[in-house]
Amino acid sequence: MFDELPDAVVTLVTAAVSVLVALVVVQILHVVARRLGRRAQLFEQIAARLHRPVQCLAAVLAVQASLHATTTGGDWRGPLLHAVTVLVIASVAWVVGALLVILEDAALSRFRTDVENNKRNRRVHTQIMVVRRVTVAVVVVVALGAVLVTFPTARAAGASLLASAGIAGVVAALAAQSVLGNVFAGVQLAFSDELRIDDVVVVEGEWGRVEDITLSYVVLHLWDDRRLTLPTSYFTTKPFQNWTRNESALLGAVEIDVDWAVPTEDMRRELRHVCEGTDLWDGRACVFQVTDAIGGLVRVRALVTARDAPTLFDLRCHVRERLVQWLRENHPQALPRTRADVTGIPGVRIDKVENLNGRELGPGAVADAPDDARVFSGSADGRERSAAFAGRSEDT
Repeated sequence: MFDELPDAVVTLVTAAVSVLVALVVVQILHVVARRLGRRAQLFEQIAARLHRPVQCLAAVLAVQASLHATTTGGDWRGPLLHAVTVLVIASVAWVVGALLVILEDAALSRFRTDVENNKRNRRVHTQIMVVRRVTVAVVVVVALGAVLVTFPTARAAGASLLASAGIAGVVAALAAQSVLGNVFAGVQLAFSDELRIDDVVVVEGEWGRVEDITLSYVVLHLWDDRRLTLPTSYFTTKPFQNWTRNESALLGAVEIDVDWAVPTEDMRRELRHVCEGTDLWDGRACVFQVTDAIGGLVRVRALVTARDAPTLFDLRCHVRERLVQWLRENHPQALPRTRADVTGIPGVRIDKVENLNGRELGPGAVADAPDDARVFSGSADGRERSAAFAGRSEDT
C-alpha cells in the first residue's frame, strides 16, 4: 500500500510519527528528571532548562532520520535536508548552551552571597557570570560558523576571506577598538578581583552597589534606586572607591564644626553613649577627636564602625543627628558662631614702644621683630636666604 503513495506523503507521515515518538520519549525523561529534582537540585535545573532544547533537537533529528530512511531522490530532498541540517546545528548549540548554564548555576548555588564576609563568594559569582557570557558567545559564534560551512558558496569564499583576513583584521580592530577594549576590560575585572558583584563603590560622586558586570558595561544600583551604567573600561582606566574590597565591615567619619567653647570630654562621653544605644554599631571602634582648630571654629570628628556600608551610612546619620541635638540642648554656647571686634580692645592704648636696641619709638610706631620672628633678615642665615631668593644685584 505504501508503494502506491507518493514519496512526499510517505516521508511526511513517517516524519510526523517519528517526531511524535521522539516527543513522547523526551516527555517521559522530563517527568523522570522532575521527580529526581525533588531530591537533587541539579536534576531540577536539568528538567527546567533542557526540556525545550531537547524537544527541539529530538524533533529535528527525527525528521532528518525519516528523510534519510524514506527518500532517495527528488529535487526537494537536497534543500530540505540542508534546512534540517541547519536546524540540527542550531538545536545542538541550544542544548550545549543550556548545559553550560546549568553547570554555571550549579556552581553559583554553592557560593551564597547573602551572608556576611562574602568576599570570596562574590568574587566567584563575578567570574562565573563573565564566563557564562563568554561561553554563550563562543557557542553562538561556533554555531554560526558551522551553519555557514554547510553552504557551498560560503566554503568557496573561504579561501578569499582568509587571504584578506589580515587587512580585514586591522580594519575591524580600528573600527571596534572601544568595543574590544570593553570586552577585555570585563574579563580583566572578573579575574583581577578589582570589582565584584555586590561591591559597594563610589563612582562619579555616586554611591551604590554593583548589580551586574557584563563584557561591555557595569550596572550600579544607586542608593536611591537609580541605575548608573558605565563601560567596563572605566573601572580599569579611572580611579573609584571600593568600600568592600577586603571586607564588608567599614569605618566611617562624622565631622562637625563647633565653637571653641565645646566641652570635648562631655562630647566624647556622649558619642560613646550614642553608639552603645544603637544596634547599628558593631562595637569595634568609637573614637572622638579634635582634628582642626582654625578660622574661629573647632572641627571635631567621630569615627564609628558598622558591619556593612548601608548600616554605616545609617549609623553616621544617627550619630550626627544625636550629637547636634545634644549640643543644641545641653551646650548652646558650643554652637558655631562668628566673632567680630569693631570697637577695639577697651582700656588698652599703645603710647610707648621700644625698639630692640632700646630706642623709644613714637605712638603708632612698630617695633622691630626679634630674630626668631624673621625668615629673610635679622640673622646671617636669614640674610643668606634673602639673597638666594632676591638674586644678585647688578653691582655685584
